[in-house]
Amino acid sequence: MILGISLGHRTLREAEDWLDRHVGPLAGPNLVTCTHLVAAPYPHVALSVATPEPDRLAGLPSTPPELHDAAIQAASEHTARRSGRAVRFPGAERLVGTLTVGDLLATSAIERVVVLGGASAAPDTPVHTRDFVRPQWQAGELVLVTVPHHSTGLAPFEVPDPTPCCADH
Repeated sequence: MILGISLGHRTLREAEDWLDRHVGPLAGPNLVTCTHLVAAPYPHVALSVATPEPDRLAGLPSTPPELHDAAIQAASEHTARRSGRAVRFPGAERLVGTLTVGDLLATSAIERVVVLGGASAAPDTPVHTRDFVRPQWQAGELVLVTVPHHSTGLAPFEVPDPTPCCADH
């Protein structure tokens, strides 16, 4: 079962904190949670939660009527495995430190690792996870987009603590 939830979170961090507080305690081994950037009725972050045990989700709040379409969109995109940024997924807790691409694929639900621009990564390439891995659904696969790491190997494209745009202004 995949549930869409839209509560009007303005930032990814706010949405992830909510997921940790409200869905995290319900976590089962096959839980997948995603964030989805939506534009209507105003820009915000909607959520999708997938679990084979829907009874675990019984206590979650309902989406307000004005955000219902955003919740449906998030659930639909997750169901189609078309888009969504995975926050929790099987094996995510093991993606710490530095792993090879092969180990990352073998120990988690991530199905493919690509370098920004589309090139595939070799199985023996090290990935410096920075303990923050957020793959995305793309064309039916859970894909981790990476960039070259300053020392060697790769690192996830998304950083744990991004500098806000125009932070110095």
